[in-house]
Amino acid sequence: MTLPWPRSLFARLVLILLVGILIVIAASLALFVGERERIGRSALFEGVAQEIASTADVLDRLSSADRARWIDNLGRRRLRLALRQPSERLQPLPDDHPLPAALRAAMPERTTAAYAHDRPGMPHAVVVAVVNLDDGTPLQVRLPGIPPAPPIRAPEPGQLFAALAALVGGVGLLTWFAVRLATRPLSRMAEAARALGEDPERAPIDTRGPTEVSQAAQAFNQMQQRIREHVSERTRILAAISHDLQTPITRLRLRAELVDDEELRARIQADLDSMQALVKEGLAYARSMDDATPPQPIDLDRLLEALCDDASDMGWKVGLDGRADAPLLAQPTALRRALWNLIENGVKFGGEVAIHVGARPDVFEIRIRDHGPGLPEDELERVFEPFYRLETSRNRETGGTGLGLAITRNLLRRQRGEVHLYNRADGGLEAIVLLPRSRETPPPPPAR
Repeated sequence: MTLPWPRSLFARLVLILLVGILIVIAASLALFVGERERIGRSALFEGVAQEIASTADVLDRLSSADRARWIDNLGRRRLRLALRQPSERLQPLPDDHPLPAALRAAMPERTTAAYAHDRPGMPHAVVVAVVNLDDGTPLQVRLPGIPPAPPIRAPEPGQLFAALAALVGGVGLLTWFAVRLATRPLSRMAEAARALGEDPERAPIDTRGPTEVSQAAQAFNQMQQRIREHVSERTRILAAISHDLQTPITRLRLRAELVDDEELRARIQADLDSMQALVKEGLAYARSMDDATPPQPIDLDRLLEALCDDASDMGWKVGLDGRADAPLLAQPTALRRALWNLIENGVKFGGEVAIHVGARPDVFEIRIRDHGPGLPEDELERVFEPFYRLETSRNRETGGTGLGLAITRNLLRRQRGEVHLYNRADGGLEAIVLLPRSRETPPPPPAR
């Protein structure tokens, strides 16, 4: 079983730093407590060894009679002194005990030993140090009871949880601030990358920040500039070709009039009409990608009513319900062309179109529904590709040029809007157009 791993870089960095800091603090606390106890006991025994060395130096300067008289006075304060051999019941202290090492360090020229003596009723073993004086007399020093190192006791649960909560809160806050400071430029770059596909003309992103992030932002801005130039160049080429083709098409149309065979002349004129329509669609597609008309407030309700009136004049069945009741900031000609394309497609393939307009807090929603056969699910997005047609006959009357929906999506995205196609459960195809109230942010996905 694998543990869940956060997906975002921000969450991963916070988790790594927080867990790492807690492990380091726990290990440091354990080492500090153990080392403090060791150093404290070593200092205690080093002091005792120095005191024993001083006592032995004093006794070396006294005669045997004076030693017997002064020995009780010398050890009265802390130590119990005796001039005799250690008892056989005493057990030598292990080599890792700090007292033997302290005695050897304090009196390297003397013979020293350390013993332990367990006595019934005593809570701790009695420690006895034996030092030979200069004349060979053994000096037995009985130390006061020294308890063993106490075990490290865990704090009370309430204190432990309070301390851990304060520690985690403080470390978590600092970690969040540090990681947020480091990842904010990356989040800004991710938002810019998402917006780039919708609006290549957007302003370059800010290049401030750490060196690595600044370099990545500069590279991103260079990429955006190259994409903008590449798209602009392709648009200019398409517009130039479409525009230049109109002159030879006109000449061919004039020469076709000189053909005596009426049937052949009619076929040539039909082919020229198809070519003329394709050229116009190509110019419209190029303009849809490079329209610099400034946006202005539009009465969306009046625009849809005008489109319905135009459709009625052409004998189409188009109904409208709902209200926007608020102005929309957009390019009037581009928006009108995009909505008209959707209405025209609905009438062409569904016979009858129903339009519903509504307003949400952040977007205007326009639903254009027909009653036709719909589309295969895997074709709902592909039909927005330039020159893609479900109709394979290349017949202008049935398949068109394959640019209508591509032009529609380009025009709507120039308004910071979006369009999606869905098959209705009760039959027909529905186009959902979302237009944001503010041009600063793109609209969310449509509600089904």
